[in-house]
Amino acid sequence: MALVIPDVLDETCATRQALERLAAKWRVLLLYALAAGPQRHAELRRRVPGITQKVLTETLRGMEADGLVERRVLRQAAPQHVEYALSPLGRTLEGPLQAICDWASMNVTPSPSS
Repeated sequence: MALVIPDVLDETCATRQALERLAAKWRVLLLYALAAGPQRHAELRRRVPGITQKVLTETLRGMEADGLVERRVLRQAAPQHVEYALSPLGRTLEGPLQAICDWASMNVTPSPSS
């Protein structure tokens, strides 16, 4: 069976569309963070240094719209408490993300400290 390589340069290619959705720096980091289990907004912000509250909120909303993340309301009364978790679709990315980690640990040399 021959390996079929999609034309990722074609705008209508499903692989290209997936790469565009996942290529954002914060999305991949949030996928890694949520692989540990459901977390609240503040927990995610602590786990992902450098992300602002606004960017975290926007990124989670986008990931929810793409079906990668589920938002669960824990308490309806103000202040409302919610947590985020990987959806079943989001969980399907755990294997590919682990493969990236494995590849990096075998092939990427840390840069020397300045």
